[in-house]
Amino acid sequence: MLYLLRNNPQRLIDNMKARFLDTGLVEEAIRLDTEWRAKKKEYDEAKHELNVVSSRIRTAQGEEREQILAKARELSRKVDNIEKELAELEAKRDEVLKKLPNVIHETVPIGPDESYNQPVRYWGKPKVYSGDVEAFLKETKEKGFNVDYEVIDWKPLGHADFLESKGLTNTQKAGEVAGARFYYMFNDLLWLELALEMYALEFLASQGFTILLPPYMLRREVLEGVISFEDFRDMVYKIDGEELYLIGTAEHPIAALHSGDVIPEKDLPLLYAGLSPSFRKEAGAHGKDTKGIFRVHHFEKVEQFVFSHPDESWKWHEKLIENAEKLWQGLEIPYRVVNIASGDLGMVAAKKYDLEAWMPAQAKYREMVSCSNCTDWQSYRLNIRYAEYKGGVTKGYVHTLNSTALAIQRTICAIVENHQTKDGYVKVPKVLHKYLEHVEKNLKVLVLE
Repeated sequence: MLYLLRNNPQRLIDNMKARFLDTGLVEEAIRLDTEWRAKKKEYDEAKHELNVVSSRIRTAQGEEREQILAKARELSRKVDNIEKELAELEAKRDEVLKKLPNVIHETVPIGPDESYNQPVRYWGKPKVYSGDVEAFLKETKEKGFNVDYEVIDWKPLGHADFLESKGLTNTQKAGEVAGARFYYMFNDLLWLELALEMYALEFLASQGFTILLPPYMLRREVLEGVISFEDFRDMVYKIDGEELYLIGTAEHPIAALHSGDVIPEKDLPLLYAGLSPSFRKEAGAHGKDTKGIFRVHHFEKVEQFVFSHPDESWKWHEKLIENAEKLWQGLEIPYRVVNIASGDLGMVAAKKYDLEAWMPAQAKYREMVSCSNCTDWQSYRLNIRYAEYKGGVTKGYVHTLNSTALAIQRTICAIVENHQTKDGYVKVPKVLHKYLEHVEKNLKVLVLE
């Protein structure tokens, strides 16, 4: 950001406009940096004068020496005062720079909200209830895509009602003992959750990812390196009496895994797949998905994360969404990939794809995966750099990328709606059979066929 501020500030201003944000932050950063550079010049001049005066002390005698020493003390105090002012200006400037959003990629569609998101591709043959065909065509044909679909004469029960009616969730009792957007899950769903986690982790391990279990809490100063804390303050849970916060995704502790590190260039990329719970207040979600387990305060997730060389990060962005697509194709759930518009992008990402699964009971595509290239936004704040070799001169900041593999509770919702049968069962996708065959006799609603 500092490089752009000094060499191409207009790009930062244009970026704020493209994101539909006030340009005042950039202007403030320019002002502070201008003051810093002027103060730096003043410091250098005072330091030079001090060095010149100090060099005369050794050869001076008597009264002249006393005068030179007095002058040196005066200049030393001046240098110290300027140095403090310089540090204060630098801290203020850097604080403003950290509040600036990432610079968007040239392929990001420009628009103020999600209505400007652009579908990139569709996959699968959605099952569409005859009464929902018009809604389906609005979701596809009106966006310029001709998607093949299957018309069915019965409407699948929504995931919330289906799971409650089968005794597989109890959100009412969870609401009494914990509050809204919590849940109990039973029997078949527990086995399905474990199967989905194994499926995702096994696939990512085969792709060269190191699987890990991260800390479930982070200190605030670490969290501030990964997210725009002010934007997410109302989303994160704080541990009372401590500067610790429950993680909203495994992305955050994985990003912090190499904070302060200098990674040898030959070791890049570093690939991680994290399994963890995710805790979110869901502030601002009042009235949205209040039933069931689609939008909840706590859910399990398998997350992909990459520390990449800057020259390769856009290749890895495509690879991460490709991994997510392969997982969803294996689950036989129709989806579309959407390029997120500038005004809906969030502060951290330079570009983001969402994978949205078709939900037959809702007659719409719903977000299941978020896949972002954060370039050096996080690594700059966490001070994660790369060098030609261990101990070598650093060459720059790595790029960080993250993508959902499977958000388990939402994935369960999509499986229930897409693989529901007329007689009230759910067919388990074939890729999950091997994880469930040993407990098949315990399954009441899930069917292995």
